[in-house]
Amino acid sequence: MASHRMKSPPTREFRLDKRRSIYVDIRDLMSSTSNADSSLVSYLDDFDLIYRTLCGILYNFVPTSGHPGGSISSGRIVASLLFNTMSYDISNPDAPSADIISYAAGHKAMGLYAMWALRNEIAKQYDESLLPKNINDQLRLEDLLGFRRNPTQHTPLFKEYKAKPLDGHPCPIVPFVKLSTGASGVGVGSSFGLGVGARDYYGETAPLLHVIEGEAGITPGRTHEAMAMAATAQLNNIIMHLDWNQSSIDSDRVCREKGEPGEYVQWNPLEYGYFHEWNVIYVPEGFNFSQIIQAQELASSKLNDQPTLVVYRTVKGWQYGIEGKASHGAGHKYCSEEYYDYLKPCEERFGVTFPRLENQKTDEEHEKLFFDTLLAIREILERKKDLVTELGSRLKEAKERTASREAAPRANAPEVNKVYTFTPDNIPQEVLTAPGQTNTLRGALGNVIGYMNQKTNGALLVCAADLYGSTSIKAANKGFPDGFWNAVSNPECRVLTVGGITEDAMGCVMSGVSAFGRNIGVSSSYGAFIAALEHIPARLHAIGQQAKHDRTGEPYNPFIVVCAHAGIKTGEDGPTHADPQPLQLFQENFPKGSAITLTPWDPNEMWSVLTAALARRPAVIAPFVTRPKEKIFDRASLGIPPVEEAAKGIYAVRKADMSSSQYNGTVIIQGSGVMNTFVDGVLEELDRKGYNLNIYYITSCELFDLLPQEEQEAILPMRLTYEAMGITGFTLPTMYRWIRSEEGRKRTVFPFKEGRFLGSGKAHKVMEEARLHPEGQLKAIEGYAHFMEEESKEHPKLCL
Repeated sequence: MASHRMKSPPTREFRLDKRRSIYVDIRDLMSSTSNADSSLVSYLDDFDLIYRTLCGILYNFVPTSGHPGGSISSGRIVASLLFNTMSYDISNPDAPSADIISYAAGHKAMGLYAMWALRNEIAKQYDESLLPKNINDQLRLEDLLGFRRNPTQHTPLFKEYKAKPLDGHPCPIVPFVKLSTGASGVGVGSSFGLGVGARDYYGETAPLLHVIEGEAGITPGRTHEAMAMAATAQLNNIIMHLDWNQSSIDSDRVCREKGEPGEYVQWNPLEYGYFHEWNVIYVPEGFNFSQIIQAQELASSKLNDQPTLVVYRTVKGWQYGIEGKASHGAGHKYCSEEYYDYLKPCEERFGVTFPRLENQKTDEEHEKLFFDTLLAIREILERKKDLVTELGSRLKEAKERTASREAAPRANAPEVNKVYTFTPDNIPQEVLTAPGQTNTLRGALGNVIGYMNQKTNGALLVCAADLYGSTSIKAANKGFPDGFWNAVSNPECRVLTVGGITEDAMGCVMSGVSAFGRNIGVSSSYGAFIAALEHIPARLHAIGQQAKHDRTGEPYNPFIVVCAHAGIKTGEDGPTHADPQPLQLFQENFPKGSAITLTPWDPNEMWSVLTAALARRPAVIAPFVTRPKEKIFDRASLGIPPVEEAAKGIYAVRKADMSSSQYNGTVIIQGSGVMNTFVDGVLEELDRKGYNLNIYYITSCELFDLLPQEEQEAILPMRLTYEAMGITGFTLPTMYRWIRSEEGRKRTVFPFKEGRFLGSGKAHKVMEEARLHPEGQLKAIEGYAHFMEEESKEHPKLCL
């Protein structure tokens, strides 16, 4: 049969539906520049030359580390923001009414540090009283000695000047930095979360959030999700400044442009922003300060109720001598001829000579050369008194604008500090379910958060991956307006939508909400998905909170990742959804105190474990909650300790008589599904048969770890872990902490014990397949108990 090429079908022009946003080419609004504007542009041109030179210096002295290209191409964007557009107080990095700048593009950290240090030096030379008294709240030229250095750096000047160890990507050890960024696409969503937090607390008077990013930084899927959220929620306090230099790490044609297809994506940033219903302002000459200033002033006027994207067409590594993708993470060789050629325009413009490499051999000598080079930058500013006066006076004006601003919380603003006053042993009756009735763990968590919201004006802002009812997180909105949070039309609702089925962006946005500090962000989805997809934003949030604490001494702001439908009892959905692995991603996988996992089994334990976790103020709280309804047992009649004991992380369901001649060992259990099965079908049978066992349940590994060592030993003596067997609904490695012997691990029952993923079916059938049903648990425990009884007879001291 002959093949025939189909004739081109008839076509129509495709047009987007009408948007609430607008598109502006700044050239259409450019007016003749006033004398004052010309003067400012001239000073900013000089400042940018100093800044670009300093970026090259930083790369030279790391050496061969950092990202000069994007730092250089974005410099004029940021300089205009800091010295003209933004309202903030350089003496108070944490001023509540100040505009915020957030480097979503964490790889531009070199530029951030150079910019901050120059701003600090200008303020110091202009009027030192503008600066914070605490040097932790400054970033000085001397601090640049710590660029990409470890806190253990041993060189003398680093120690003498107490230089900050400046990470390769920004974190809040640096003043004016609210969160850690750098992991692909995370910084966009977490920065937008700051905007949500500001708008929810301050309402229409919220400060502006300026987000710095590049076109490659908006290619990850999670940034599309975050852009959709910001437009849908009408966050007009967010302005994204996009450094469109067309170069990533590996490509010099990231986007489609001028009819040429892109190597990564087939849109350009203008289309991208407008498609997502953002206002778009195009700055075709991204190094032209007149265009930059006018575009930023227009964006800051809040064009309408939509967020705004300002797109600046630039060149990566502009005038560095290495441009495009080659300048992303690479630069001139250490003290090479090319490096010194790069310094010449600055030397010629300002009449200084930067020191040269001579005979320096030791680390100390190279550090001295670095420091002398930084002193040459200081000398330039000392000579350029007119530049210092102009830009210093603008810092003063920004401070005055901030002081005159209204910073009052909106009516009925959230009161997050009240959340930390709840205690594990003072349980409201509204969140308890009577014995004999049924409830779900997810329902209990939703009710607890809902109760807290009613008492705190909605301090917990929640979202879910199109699973608001399914994961029961919607109960957090009880007593608040229905629907979804919208800055304009529904600002008191406590349910935020982040683009639909979007665990990736949810974690980013809600971690940013928490980082702002006026709410606790809560995200919810299947544990099988959310634990993996939100591990990165959770980790970055923990890094950021640690750094913030190091600088300010303030406690962490928790972000809650609800791992719902957890474990194998979500059986009908099959192994793609009923996953025992997620706990392994969080439990004991963060520095002590920065993350707390919660694995209660009884819905009535939820209040105690959550309030205990909140009281500890970790960066991340990860409750694991199941989907099926569970029977509420009469704990007292079964001899199980009251629910308040769950706050300690571990409690004894049974304690063996250690003086008895018959000793059957220790069983340690974790996971709601397996524990409910144990209590319902195994516990009484063990009692009836007279087994002399220690039986423990783990509600939170990390809450237990945070107890004093003596109390830990009193609850669960360490020696018992060397004999214990386990039963878990999670993976075997999550039990290694509690099951330390090879024999104990061999006898532990867990979902993957048969070396395969489990099938689908009703919860009880999947439990049966895993040998975690009552008969399977009983058989495993009895086999272990008989083994331990024989061991104790053969080795009487074993039970001591």
